Amino acid sequence: MLCRAGEINEAFRLPEDLRSFGCLPDVVSYNTLMHGMCRISEVDRARGLLNEVCLKRELAPDVVSYTTVILGYCKLSRMEEGSLLFDEMVRSGIEPNTLTFNALIDGFGKLGDMGSALAMYEKMVFCGCPPDVATFTSLINGYFRVGQVKLAMEMWCEMNGRNIFASLYTFSVLVSGLCNNNRLSEAPDILRLLNQSGVVPQPFIYNPVIDGYCKSGNVDETNNIVEEMEGNSCKPDKLTYTILIIGHCMKGRMLEAIGVFDKMLAVSCAPDEITINNLRSCLLKAGMPGEAARVKKALG
Repeated sequence: MLCRAGEINEAFRLPEDLRSFGCLPDVVSYNTLMHGMCRISEVDRARGLLNEVCLKRELAPDVVSYTTVILGYCKLSRMEEGSLLFDEMVRSGIEPNTLTFNALIDGFGKLGDMGSALAMYEKMVFCGCPPDVATFTSLINGYFRVGQVKLAMEMWCEMNGRNIFASLYTFSVLVSGLCNNNRLSEAPDILRLLNQSGVVPQPFIYNPVIDGYCKSGNVDETNNIVEEMEGNSCKPDKLTYTILIIGHCMKGRMLEAIGVFDKMLAVSCAPDEITINNLRSCLLKAGMPGEAARVKKALG
C-alpha cells in the first residue's frame, strides 16, 4: 500500500519500524516489500532488501524473494542483472520455479534474444521444472518478433504435444504474429482452433485478420471472418467497425461502408473522429455530399 501510494521511503523503513515495536519482520514481510518496490520500478531498492535478508541470521530468502526481484529486472529489460541474480539463487541452493524461468524467457524474448530465451527454456526442462502456457506463449511471441515464424509454429506444436491448453493471449499472439509476418492466410485456421477450444473470443483477436484482408483488398473474406466472429457470440468493437468502413471505402463500396456505419450506430457503438472523418472524406470524393453531411452529424 505504501509503495502504491508513493511512500517509498516509509515502506523501506518498515522493517526497522516493526523491530522498534518488538516485532521481527519475517521473509514474507520482506517479500511483500520487494514486490511493492518492483511494482513501481524501484528494483534496485528491492535488490537491497534481498541483500539485507541474505545477511540476517534469523532469515533466509526463498524462491519468492529471488523470483520477485528477477521479475522486476526482466520487466525493465535489465536481463544481465536478472540472469546474474538467477545464478546467485541457484548457487545458494534455492530451486527456481516455473515463474522464475518464465520471467527470464519472456524478458529475453521481448528483447529479441531468442538464443538466451531458448537456452533458459532448455535449462528449465533439464531441471524438471514444468513449462506452462505462459512459457510457450513467451517463446512463440519472441520468435514472431524476430520474424522466425517456423520456429514460432514449432513451439506451438510442442505446446500442443505437451497437452498444454492455449489461453486467449496465446491465440492473440499467434494471430497477430502470423498477420505481422505476411502469413495472413494461416490466421483463419488459428481462429477456428480458438472457436473449438472453449476459450471465449474477444474482438482484438479477430481485428488483425480483418485488417489484413481489408488492406489486401479482399473485403469478401473480411465479411466471412466477421460472420464467423458474430456466430461465435463475439461482438465487433469500435476498431472492428472502423477497419470495415475504411476497407469498403478503399474498394469504392460506399453503400457497404454506409451500411456498416449505420449498424455501428444501431448497436450503440459510438464512432470516433477518425472513423467519421475517413468515411466523410470518401463519401465526398464519391459525390455523396448528403450522406457525408449525415455522417458528420454523428459527432454531435
